[in-house]
Amino acid sequence: MSVTELLLDGLKLVKPKVFVDTRGFFLESYQKPFYEKLGISMEFSQDNLVFSKEKVIRGMHLQIEPGQDKLVYVVQGEILDVAVDIRPKSPTFGKYHAEVLNDENHHQLFIPNGFAHGYCVLSKSAYVAYKVSNVYIPDKEISFKYDDPSVNIEWPVTDPIISEKDQRSLPFDEIDFNKWF
Repeated sequence: MSVTELLLDGLKLVKPKVFVDTRGFFLESYQKPFYEKLGISMEFSQDNLVFSKEKVIRGMHLQIEPGQDKLVYVVQGEILDVAVDIRPKSPTFGKYHAEVLNDENHHQLFIPNGFAHGYCVLSKSAYVAYKVSNVYIPDKEISFKYDDPSVNIEWPVTDPIISEKDQRSLPFDEIDFNKWF
């Protein structure tokens, strides 16, 4: 298993060791002692599994009070996973990092508290799994528009499928991130 520290402080790309043979493959998607050695030492409280169709964009979401660290990977399919730095005192505030995660590379993206998260499905469909450090609390979730021009995420799809909830998201500049970070 290896980890790459990404340009936005705290983001990590985890590459699990994959054992391949004639039957298929085996990998450990999470083992606490290994992840602690990689600097990922929080307790995860909830596992999520999401199925989405091609061209779906989910995001950009974050939970406040308590925030959530996330460990994201793809069980089947391919996504462009995106994390946006929402820590006002960070030199990379408002910047994003995008990473292709799929069922062939088996990479995982660790997204610490202080980042908004979203993704776009690039394959016909995708199953996305992720661990979070605090349980989901619906009234503590906020989101900003996936296509907000001040963040300018380069999504690789036209005419994406967006939930009604995400369509009602706020512009990035209308959220006072200083309240939480």
